[in-house]
Amino acid sequence: MRESGATSLATLFALADSRLPIGGHVHSGGVEEAVASGLVRDAATIELYLRRRVKTSGLVAASLAAAVCAGKLDPVRAEAEADARTAAPGARIASRAQGRGLLRLAKQLWPRPEWSTLSVTPHLSTVFGVVGAACAATPQETAGVVVYTTLTGAAIAAQRLLALDPAAVAVVTVRLAELCDRTTVEAVAGLAAVSDPLQDALAQRHMLRERPLFAS
Repeated sequence: MRESGATSLATLFALADSRLPIGGHVHSGGVEEAVASGLVRDAATIELYLRRRVKTSGLVAASLAAAVCAGKLDPVRAEAEADARTAAPGARIASRAQGRGLLRLAKQLWPRPEWSTLSVTPHLSTVFGVVGAACAATPQETAGVVVYTTLTGAAIAAQRLLALDPAAVAVVTVRLAELCDRTTVEAVAGLAAVSDPLQDALAQRHMLRERPLFAS
């Protein structure tokens, strides 16, 4: 890979860092509610949850971001496609909150006219697609970063909520690396349309939780 490409990809990963507001810092990807419901209890159950999340919401978001990055989907249409693929209002609110956070960061890095095509609270997948193009990243690189964010944001939230051994959580994420690679390839092949009723239910229940630790 050319040095410029490596720099572009590094920029994408920096923007996807879980320490920033778009990631595990304030969003758990449904993990907080899954923990409260007893579905996620340890490293083994978080691996099952993460596997499920990558194959569903991770795939969908990555496919939308890749299409926007490639110029196959304009941002306005991408917003409609994301809404159609995000059944739970709670999940849509979380996606748009994260998208707003990423957009705020991107505007400070690149004063570009593309930002004017986005709403004030765009979906995270839409913003990642536009940011990927701004970074001169490929659609596959953009999709890979989205999948990575889907995995690590939820993993770090689980580690914090359950006080898990960081090494144990790292082992889980490494074991899922091959799944992430396969999901990235699938995302670039075309728009995905899969749903997960469990994650929809968790997103809605989280909205009703009193004093949650995470925004989603």
